[in-house]
Amino acid sequence: MEYTVEMSNKLNELLEKTYDAEKGFKQAAENVNNPVIQKFFKERANQRYDFGHELKKEIRAFGQDPDKGGSTKGTLHRNWMNLRSYFESNNEEAMLNEVERGEKEAINTYNDIINDKKFVLPPSTENLLMKQRNAIRETLDTASVYENAVS
Repeated sequence: MEYTVEMSNKLNELLEKTYDAEKGFKQAAENVNNPVIQKFFKERANQRYDFGHELKKEIRAFGQDPDKGGSTKGTLHRNWMNLRSYFESNNEEAMLNEVERGEKEAINTYNDIINDKKFVLPPSTENLLMKQRNAIRETLDTASVYENAVS
């Protein structure tokens, strides 16, 4: 039972970060004027919404209840993004820079869970986490391309 509780706790932490990312992307979409970048942010918010539902399903498979809401750290990050948008001369570049920072952190979180040697992930969990992590890597690459284009 400890394995199940520990795994669901890790997945719930990841779920909170997913909620934070979804909210952050929505906020970023509201704070940029470039329609291409705005669409990118909206699509990523929808992607994270889907990630959240996938994680909730996996948490329930462990017999646990998914957490609701986001983390305090995520709220602080979104507030920082909002504050930076007022002071930066290039709003799109500032938002994309923050996205890159957040996505790198997300990839590290996924890797920590995937590579945790304390237990072996069930195949469904490992496949889900690897799929989501790889999608986040693609987001990071795309954000970098957009950032170079607007800088």
